[in-house]
Amino acid sequence: MSAAPPKPTVTEREARQVAEAARQQEWRKPSFAKELFLGRFRLDLIHPHPMPTDEATQRGEEFLAKLRDFVETKVDGARIEREARIPDDVVDGLKELGAFGMKIDTKYGGLGLGQVYYNKALTLVGSASPAIGVLLSAHQSIGVPQPLKLFGSPEQKERFLPRCARTDISAFLLTEPDVGSDPARLATTAVPDGDDYVLDGVKLWTTNGVVADLLVVMARVPKSEGHKGGITAFVVETNSPGITVENRNAFMGLRGIENGVTRFHQVRVPAAHRIGPEGAGLKIALTTLNTGRLSLPASCVAAGKWCLKIAREWSAAREQWGKPIAHHEAVGSKISFIAATTFALEAVTDLASQMADEDRNDIRIEGALAKLYASEMGWLIADELVQIRGGRGFETADSLRARGERGVPAEQVLRDLRINRIFEGSTEIMHLLIAREAVDAHLSVAGDLIDPEKSLQDKAKAGANAGVFYAKWLPKLIAGQGQLPYTYSEFKQGVDLSGHLRYVERTARKLARSTFYGMSRWQGQMETKQGFLGRIVDIGAELFAMSAACVRAEHLRARGEHGREAYQLADAFCRQSRLRVEELFGRLWSNTDDLDRKVVKGVMSGTYEWLEQGIVDPSDDGGVWIADATPGPSTHENVHRPIR
Repeated sequence: MSAAPPKPTVTEREARQVAEAARQQEWRKPSFAKELFLGRFRLDLIHPHPMPTDEATQRGEEFLAKLRDFVETKVDGARIEREARIPDDVVDGLKELGAFGMKIDTKYGGLGLGQVYYNKALTLVGSASPAIGVLLSAHQSIGVPQPLKLFGSPEQKERFLPRCARTDISAFLLTEPDVGSDPARLATTAVPDGDDYVLDGVKLWTTNGVVADLLVVMARVPKSEGHKGGITAFVVETNSPGITVENRNAFMGLRGIENGVTRFHQVRVPAAHRIGPEGAGLKIALTTLNTGRLSLPASCVAAGKWCLKIAREWSAAREQWGKPIAHHEAVGSKISFIAATTFALEAVTDLASQMADEDRNDIRIEGALAKLYASEMGWLIADELVQIRGGRGFETADSLRARGERGVPAEQVLRDLRINRIFEGSTEIMHLLIAREAVDAHLSVAGDLIDPEKSLQDKAKAGANAGVFYAKWLPKLIAGQGQLPYTYSEFKQGVDLSGHLRYVERTARKLARSTFYGMSRWQGQMETKQGFLGRIVDIGAELFAMSAACVRAEHLRARGEHGREAYQLADAFCRQSRLRVEELFGRLWSNTDDLDRKVVKGVMSGTYEWLEQGIVDPSDDGGVWIADATPGPSTHENVHRPIR
């Protein structure tokens, strides 16, 4: 057995190549969001709103009824927050309900729910305790069940999925102390040795890792004779010799989650536990996240619904200057934002989830947009609730309760939601990921033109291909259905939403033109213009949300479910969203990006260090910024705590 290789050192270009190689290269199914970024508003891909089958609905509703009874009678969210732990009897009860096998096929002992009802369940439990929502989603959305469902062998499914459905908790281990969204620098190794691989390394922020029975571990296999090598995925038994959970991490929010640091020292993993071929680990991880990310919007929907309830009740009870605060415009605008945005977040989440279940469309961009948009807007909703509540919003629920008032955990919701802007791809990384997919059509025909390593012959060929593509594409961005006054007339039902859809169509073409202008202007430097790309993506996210809101409103109207009210909420949301879109367009070309870069250089060179004077630094003196993750035996007590 050879020794583990040293920690990899990679250039920026090499890191990008690793990420690019892990992307799904083909678009075999249509994508509403991809078309939107290309200036084509394909309403037919989302309207009429897709629906679950009668069987799926019945199965889902029956489970939701049982789950609601459980969370109402067995879950004490305040206790979980206070003790920073989900009681074992609650976890056992969830296992008995089958909540750990919601997405697992019935033939493996699971409930066989689709993404729609899985997310409805996460919304329900997340409203009682966000920590429980994280426990269940980390287990099923990115833990062992999902990658095995997509890439596992029949033998692996037979062996592990029944355990995941009823008894075992799983976790997903990719991040390392010095490796986040740059997997090219992954240091954990899996060295082949006979019929086994030997794992060495340290993984950080292992959600569920403290209590997990099974792990999905991403490790680098060295290239050698008979071994392709590369980042590879493995199912690992947590009780294997050499595994130590060295720390249970604590956070500002989600205090009940079991998140830790896990060390592997000479851990033997059978080759039969490898998921897919060597080198496919990162692609497996990214593909898993395409639908796995949809669990985060579900938690944001839960928060939005609760914030709306509290804002309504509090704003009716609290009076200022002779009338309830809701009737003051400054507060009323916040309530309107919370209500309209919550409606849109549920619309986006349900639409993306149903599209995932239907499997008729490629939803890699839709899932990413849903995660990005919900995490950003959910945070704003919670922040507005804290502001509406005033000092009581800043006060803890226990403190409110102790002095005789209703224990409303507004500050906790704010803390709990903050991580969603970082979890499963930070907002900044999501901007880059979505932007890469959004410009894929351009790069596929003109990428060689801006690649400095391509030959003149390759560039000439790319130029010819690009000329043909743009000659057909650009004229289509000049005019469209959005300029015809009676288009989308079926969305005019008392309240007129058709104008908003025409706006989406016109704006999608404007967005595509702006992307083309940016590529023409910056060419090979486009990838460094992260401010520009982020705004492009944010505009696309708003257009997707507007589309989803209008489609959902019409869907509810057609079914006789609060259609009039849904139209009102969709109208309010679209009007608010349009203001944000126009601001973003203005900032595409008029911004402080260049000046910001100069200021950053000054900060990093110490030019403004004088500005830091006059304070004391309360953080530890002399501590390292990034903990040492050198492979080797653990010197810590194992805090692994399986729940049986």
